[in-house]
Amino acid sequence: MGVLEATKRPITESNQFLGRIEAVNRVNVVARVTAFLDKRVFNEGTEVKTGDMLYRLERGPFEADLESKKAQVAQLQATLVNAKLTTDRARTLLSGPAGQQSTYDAALANQQSLEAQVQAAEAQVDLSKINLDYTEIRSPIDGRIGRTSVTEGNVVTPSSGTLTTVVSQDPMYVTFPVSVREGLALRARYASRGGFNAVVIRIRLPDGRAYDKVGQLNFVNNTVDQSTDTILLRGSIPNPQIAGGVRELTDNEFVSVLLEGVEPVEVLAIPRSAVLSDQQGDYVFVLGADNKAEQRRIKLGQSTSTVASVTSGLSLGDKVIVEGLQRVRPGEVVTPGPASALIQSSMNNATDETRRSVGGIGAKPAGGSP
Repeated sequence: MGVLEATKRPITESNQFLGRIEAVNRVNVVARVTAFLDKRVFNEGTEVKTGDMLYRLERGPFEADLESKKAQVAQLQATLVNAKLTTDRARTLLSGPAGQQSTYDAALANQQSLEAQVQAAEAQVDLSKINLDYTEIRSPIDGRIGRTSVTEGNVVTPSSGTLTTVVSQDPMYVTFPVSVREGLALRARYASRGGFNAVVIRIRLPDGRAYDKVGQLNFVNNTVDQSTDTILLRGSIPNPQIAGGVRELTDNEFVSVLLEGVEPVEVLAIPRSAVLSDQQGDYVFVLGADNKAEQRRIKLGQSTSTVASVTSGLSLGDKVIVEGLQRVRPGEVVTPGPASALIQSSMNNATDETRRSVGGIGAKPAGGSP
């Protein structure tokens, strides 16, 4: 019978969840004035920069309105100049016998009224300039632009709805729900180790490939979803361009998420092949007094395909039967011997199998996915 002592080994703690990729910024582009759409400037599905022209609306009516407002300002300013002269003359006459206070007061009131009219007219000019600028619809953010919902020649208005959508590309958010029970366990595990800084996020893409960038947890929602009894967690992950200018991550993409501890922890470890299960749970056979096989009920923690961490039921140095288990019966005397070189090698080389197994996502979650 192959026997191996239960020993302390480092293992990376990890928990697997289901999540989605979300854009950090999302803008629904809408028209802010009513006009005919002259031209769509962008190519659908491409990346745009902040300030890039997207749509050009008919400018003629807005240019004419601006010139009309400027003319009104000029007319009022000319009238105001004359009113100021009239006020100055009335003020001069007050020092002589022909001057009347009422005449001066009326001239001053007329001047102040015209000054207010000029200010109002200048405000209308500013408004016309703003409306003219709105005929050029530009991207408010860097990102990837979607399809257009309106084509040239159509009238667009502020109530036309979304013309197109721009979503930011780098970085991206990854959001995933966690059961309240497991969320409390995660908080107890990592709060004293640095909180958000004690974990990293790794993801697996829908085609099964491990994404080669590492994300950082940065948000835990402030309320629990009553319908699922889960709380939403969110992290940020880089999404740089790769060959051909494309990016791996897409807004609303479904991914597998691995929340992984930054620092490996020491756990009591045994070969995964030594763990047996029945209706009552997991158990192993250990070498007892007089070389008698003893059944020992255990509880497993973070485990991989070759290494099982044991949270209770075993002690450091316990001799666990790892080979020949099909011939072992509780209470029977066995002939112990060293474990095979293959078993010992797998234990020695599996100090961090969680990380090696496609970014850790192939590992068995400690608490299961919610």
